[in-house]
Amino acid sequence: MAQMVGTNEIESFRIELAEIGRSIRSSFRRHTSSFRSSSGLSSAKDDVDAEYALQWAEIERLPTFERLRSSLFDKVADAGATDNKSRKQVIDVTELGDLERHVFIERLIKHIDNDNLRLLRKIRDRMDKVGVKFPTVEVRYENLGVEAECEVVHGKALPTLWNVLQSILLSGFAKLPGSKSRQAKISIMDDVSGIIKPGRMTLLLGPPGCGKTSLLKALSGNLDKSLKIAGEISYNGCKLEEFVPQKTSAYTSQNDVHIPDMTVREILDFSARCQGVGSRSEVMMELSKREKEAGIVPDPDIDTYMKAISVKGLRRTLQTDYVLKKGISGGQKKRLTTGEMIVGPTKALFMDEITNGLDSSTAFQVVSCLQQLVHMTDATVLVSLLQPAPETFDLFDDLILMSEGKILYHGPRDHVLEYFEVCGFRCPERKGVADFVQEVISRKDQAQYWCRTEEPYTYVSVDMLSRKFKESSYGKKLAEELSEPYDKSQGHQNSLSLSAYSLSKWELLRACASRELLLMKRNSFIYIFKTTQLFIIACITMTVFLRTDMDIDVLHGNYYMGALFYALLILLVDGIPELSMTIQRLEVFYKQKAFRFYPAWAYAVPASLLKIPLSFVESLVWTCLTYYVIGYSPEAERFFRHFVLLFAVHLSSLSLFRLLASVFQTNNISLTAATFAIVFLLLFGGFIIEKSSMPVWVRWGFWVSPLSYGEIGLSLNEFLAPRWQKMLTTNTTIGREILESRGLNFDGYLYWISLGALFGFGILFNFGYILALSFLKSPGSSRVIISHEKLSKILGSEDSYNGAHADEESGNSPPHSNSEPKEGRMVLPFTPLTIVFQDVQYYVDTPLEMRERGFTNKKLQLLSDITGALRPGVLTALMGVSGAGKTTLLDVLSGRKTSGYIEGQIKIGGYLKVQETFARISGYCEQTDIHSPQITVEESVIFSAWLRLSAEIDSKTKSEFVHEVLKTIELDEIKDALVGIPGVTGLSTEQRKRLTIAVELVANPSIIFMDEPTTGLDARAAAIVMRAVKNVVDTGRTIVCTVHQPSIHIFETFDELILLKTGGSIIYSGPLGQHSRRVIEYFEGIPGVPKIRDNYNPSTWMIEVTSPSAETELGVDFAQKYRESTLYENNKELVRQLSSPIPGSKDLHFPTRFSRNGLGQVKSCLWKQHLAYWRNPSYNLTRVLFATVSALICGALYWNHGKKLNNQQNLFNIFGSMYASVIFLGINNCSTVLPYVATERTVMYRERFAGMYSSWAYALAQVLVEVPYLFSETAIFVIITYPMIGYYGSAYKVFWYFYSIFCSLLYFNYMGMVLVSVTPNFMVAAILSSVFYTMFNLFSGFLIPQPQISKWWLWLYYLVPTSWSLNGLLTSQYGDINTQIVVFGETRTVAAFIRDYFGFHHDQLALVATVLIAFPVVFASLFAYFVGRLNFQRR
Repeated sequence: MAQMVGTNEIESFRIELAEIGRSIRSSFRRHTSSFRSSSGLSSAKDDVDAEYALQWAEIERLPTFERLRSSLFDKVADAGATDNKSRKQVIDVTELGDLERHVFIERLIKHIDNDNLRLLRKIRDRMDKVGVKFPTVEVRYENLGVEAECEVVHGKALPTLWNVLQSILLSGFAKLPGSKSRQAKISIMDDVSGIIKPGRMTLLLGPPGCGKTSLLKALSGNLDKSLKIAGEISYNGCKLEEFVPQKTSAYTSQNDVHIPDMTVREILDFSARCQGVGSRSEVMMELSKREKEAGIVPDPDIDTYMKAISVKGLRRTLQTDYVLKKGISGGQKKRLTTGEMIVGPTKALFMDEITNGLDSSTAFQVVSCLQQLVHMTDATVLVSLLQPAPETFDLFDDLILMSEGKILYHGPRDHVLEYFEVCGFRCPERKGVADFVQEVISRKDQAQYWCRTEEPYTYVSVDMLSRKFKESSYGKKLAEELSEPYDKSQGHQNSLSLSAYSLSKWELLRACASRELLLMKRNSFIYIFKTTQLFIIACITMTVFLRTDMDIDVLHGNYYMGALFYALLILLVDGIPELSMTIQRLEVFYKQKAFRFYPAWAYAVPASLLKIPLSFVESLVWTCLTYYVIGYSPEAERFFRHFVLLFAVHLSSLSLFRLLASVFQTNNISLTAATFAIVFLLLFGGFIIEKSSMPVWVRWGFWVSPLSYGEIGLSLNEFLAPRWQKMLTTNTTIGREILESRGLNFDGYLYWISLGALFGFGILFNFGYILALSFLKSPGSSRVIISHEKLSKILGSEDSYNGAHADEESGNSPPHSNSEPKEGRMVLPFTPLTIVFQDVQYYVDTPLEMRERGFTNKKLQLLSDITGALRPGVLTALMGVSGAGKTTLLDVLSGRKTSGYIEGQIKIGGYLKVQETFARISGYCEQTDIHSPQITVEESVIFSAWLRLSAEIDSKTKSEFVHEVLKTIELDEIKDALVGIPGVTGLSTEQRKRLTIAVELVANPSIIFMDEPTTGLDARAAAIVMRAVKNVVDTGRTIVCTVHQPSIHIFETFDELILLKTGGSIIYSGPLGQHSRRVIEYFEGIPGVPKIRDNYNPSTWMIEVTSPSAETELGVDFAQKYRESTLYENNKELVRQLSSPIPGSKDLHFPTRFSRNGLGQVKSCLWKQHLAYWRNPSYNLTRVLFATVSALICGALYWNHGKKLNNQQNLFNIFGSMYASVIFLGINNCSTVLPYVATERTVMYRERFAGMYSSWAYALAQVLVEVPYLFSETAIFVIITYPMIGYYGSAYKVFWYFYSIFCSLLYFNYMGMVLVSVTPNFMVAAILSSVFYTMFNLFSGFLIPQPQISKWWLWLYYLVPTSWSLNGLLTSQYGDINTQIVVFGETRTVAAFIRDYFGFHHDQLALVATVLIAFPVVFASLFAYFVGRLNFQRR
């Protein structure tokens, strides 16, 4: 996506340059002409005014519809024209081109800070002139409460296999004896009331988990249906049921959910198209009517802008250009999430943590644009922020302060300090108000703000603060306003939206279809890859079933039947990638459906219809390649009938997998369901076991399997052809004999019924797809599990949290002083070390997009001449605007870069850095919080301590140190919480951030790198983290942190600052000084730099005055100024001194590479993997259930067939059951292990970089942890199927059956791990796995036996492990059975038939056993090798 965005921006830059060039030429000509005659100016102006008047009169004469789409627009002639004057023309605003729209917005808004406000003011003035009002929305909520239903379990509240299984059983049956599970309701919000007024910016503050998101969702009508809501919400006096709140308001989520294959521009355009223009067109019509009556001629540019954003259904809109210009771009997902919603016409915006991850100046710019929108257009905006800087905080008019689901203040922002002073708390000097109000409500921070010295301090609880607010003048005033009903006569008729969607059904369908087509083009690689893969498989298949090797007789008819079945199988499984591609976009679909962008059918219909050409192409490729080479009936009519039937099979296959993806929604469960569906379709398809051999009571399965109709159609088309009509001695044709033996002896007209049935299945599956998307909940919205102990704590304590947020912070903790450095009381031994870097440069290969745009250098420099030192006991901040190279510098210094070119010197303690030893004494807190999702917080920290602390430290000390770190970072209250998947389950953003820091701190490193440790944290959590970091620094460690938007308090926690500018150059490196005086004095000493305002945040001021635009304005290169300063000389001298080792010191050396020995590493990794597996029911419980259900189906279908051997078909049927067991149990295990290992591999990259363990230790643990689960799966399958099918009751045969199945599951599972280890992501691994599945099918010995395979493919037969599994299964059961059976008209013993037909020899079973166990060992070894050698994490 970043590449796409980059391309978009480069194109934008090119257009801007072209426009600047034209402007300069135009300006030059105008100035030249002005020198010739100044007297001509006045007359020229009069001529222009007269021309405008005539043109406007022309517009006024148009019919209303055309008048609202026509305006006067500046048309600039091409550069090559002789007259390059800009002139107004009457244009249709819907026909503006990309360049024209871009240039127009550039002209309207040259400087975003001033021109955006000017544009909005002009629009406001235009409307005020004729008395047209903006539609406004006043949002009221009274006695609002939200409750969640959760499931109570004893012990830890974790989704273990047992807890989930018990929950499933309890939901369908009575409670199990002895179990104590029950349902409970917990409160998220409790009796809150308030008014969000139009024309005022309201800020929502509170600690994470206090109910902010729930309030925002409730007010915007987007609250999850599973939550119970009480109280009343109204817009302009109308209840939510009386209109469509999702179209009247817009909710901006804190989770950035977008389709990665679309550019920023495309996402915004699609959003604008779906959200429509709201009441803009009606307002424009009224405005135009009144201006016409009053004879007012509007400003042409304002008229063009207002008309262009009032036309609905446009694919590319001027509003998108406007939003992009406002800074909602740049490829940062957070800004894109905001832009996606504000590009629409809604008048009420509810925005959740929209500045996370943005630097303070960008955050200020975003909020400033919102403020201008609110004040100029009377919009209603409620924004929740975590860490607003003082200047951002000051942009708001009103403030709502929440905690524990209660409102503690709701009133004017500038009165909040006065209110808390009345409560007995005063904000200190240089303390941000936002930080103060969030800390003053916390038990652990409240005491320091108590100002009534004459009274002893006692903790003022949240409940007490809530009551105080209700009793205060602000609370009473709010209650009075709420008691007066809203005057509906004041409301604008277009304020509330009454229609569910903005566009007509046809327009919605077109919008979704155009996006689907775009995404298909972007995913063209996958479709080309699939078709190429199909081409290769077809080439292999047609050479295996070669026509020269097959005759027209009953024996070879069996091989033809195998080839037909294989064609069906290939086109069936060819639809599997549709599964993951559908799931990948489900989250975006559910988000946009909830926001009423489009209904489910508008999304589903294009997704289904546009895939028809793909089915056509793939079926045609397969048919054209295989039909005549395999040697099917040569008639052209039969060729086309063969092709059409395969087309129908492929179409219904795609539809089936789309349906399964929409129902099951997650990769693991969907893959299991898909495998189960394939098993069902194939088992009941009429080939693996013929219809007449099925028990009567399951024969219905044959008629509901789409594959049955494919089998019937293809078989009838082939075997009723003229060449198969030769009569046999039994007075029947060869064709009929073959059909009869397979139970497919139907009349020819059933071909057409089969074709109709397949198309019918396709329609049915697509209809189910639409229904599933319409009525099922989004993925991730599942019931909460809570422990009995936690519930008792919530219900039993008034001061504890009242909701699902109870984990976030406990009100029962005893107060302690802020300055109490617990970490300082327990210091494990370490060596303080300096890190010195001199003339560091970093380059990457120039991206292709930049080379195409004319950038000639082969390398792109990201860091330039970086020199400095990081010292023990000194806390250093690394700052700069977004993209300045902060994270890049951290990665270079820590040795985490996997690509690019590094130059310069890095020394540790005066010695050159050696990465292997450096990893042992350093820690790195990544910006992205990567942890194993199924492990608890405490276990994550314990795991890091076990593997990274020195082996000399005893277990008790390690355990105490772990608990000390958990308390220091304030994670002890949530130590038993699962980490979970970001944005879906588990910990919140700020909790993850704290866990990342804890995992590194517990390693007791000498040097710690922290990449944005406070991003995503609220002010209090950020203060906790920085307090902990400061405590660690005071013990003599070296720490450097990148920070984005620190408060004054956090910024001044640092001792030194390294400031980078865009391009990766240092512009300041030195001490901060008290109250940041040293930094302020340095920059104020540079001529032209404005002085800092009183109480202004120095970090924000510093970023603003050194921004690229400020550099251009001042004509100053700050990097050059720094190199000319005495500060630079001092730093060079310091670097020179620290580059030499301290006398008597030694270079870093460890006797071993890792803290723990090999066995210790494996044990630790195995411990973690065991816990992760036990708590992953979506993976492990699902596959065990799959094995159980498959065993029951297989057992029922082959009931007592084990010893019923009369002819070759009976043996083929039994062999089919073995084939189905091995292939489908194996494929399910391989498919489901892919996403799990892909997730854990990302965690492994981080842990391996940290020097926790070797790759082989991780690989061995991953391989071993699978064994008990695969063993259990095999045992369940064997226990069920063996007696049901009725095999021979010998212990020897039972062992062989178990052994063959177990080895098969092992090698399939380990093969999945190998595929993940050699591919960059899960998607590519899934596609690659399908190649192996097809080969494992074709050369398994079931479709075509070994003696019939051509010599040039025989090596592949022996290389494919499934052929050995089937050999072991069939030979061990029947290789020694000498019962006589009829085989193709002859009488043979079973053992002889197996030897001659399949090539299986009973005396070679020992070889088979050896080879079977060798395959898992080889695959496991390959996994260990590749996961260690290949690194797909590009840094």
